[in-house]
Amino acid sequence: MDRLVDLAQILRSKNSGPFLITLDILFSDSQVYERVVKSGMLNEKAITELYHLKKGMLCGIYFFPTALGIKITYHRSISSGTCGDSDVYGAQQHAPLMELLIP
Repeated sequence: MDRLVDLAQILRSKNSGPFLITLDILFSDSQVYERVVKSGMLNEKAITELYHLKKGMLCGIYFFPTALGIKITYHRSISSGTCGDSDVYGAQQHAPLMELLIP
C-alpha cells in the first residue's frame, strides 16, 4: 500500500467560492491514476469520514481520465472569511487525504 500523497503529482485544496472547498488530485502517470481510481478508496463514505461531513455536504467526486485528475467538492461548514473560519483560502484542507492508503 502507498499513501496518496506519494502517488499524486499534485494534491491541493482551494476555495470554490465562499461556500465550497475543492480538492484536486493530479497524476503524472496514467497507470498510477488508474490504480487510484480502481482501488475504490476515493468514495463517498471515505471522504465523508475523512472530512467529518454531514449528509448532503459532499457535492461530488469527479474523475477526469484525460487530465489524469480527480476533483472532490464539498460544502464548507463555515463560509470563507467569516468569524471562526480558520482557513480563508481553503488551502490547508487537503491534509486528511495525504495519508489515505491506496492498495
